[in-house]
Amino acid sequence: MTSFDPHAAWRRTPSVVLRPEPFGALVYDFGSRRLSFLKDLALVRVVEALNRSASALAALQVAGIAEADHPRYLAALRTLASAGTITPRQEAIAS
Repeated sequence: MTSFDPHAAWRRTPSVVLRPEPFGALVYDFGSRRLSFLKDLALVRVVEALNRSASALAALQVAGIAEADHPRYLAALRTLASAGTITPRQEAIAS
């Protein structure tokens, strides 16, 4: 299990694809063959912003998430990290 650090750089796991849907996105992991759903369009924007953001917190800002909503989205990202949907990124991106 990966420990989630919101100050670290994250990315969508390479074996995971997102398919946009009106409700959010289908999430398919080609490695585990697991299908799941993101039922929040804003969370989809956050996950898509991870790879080009210096940290998970920066991705929240890029996606336009209000600061008051950060705890809820950080909890969702923690769950995605536990599930292997997102993974720490080794290289850093300047903020």
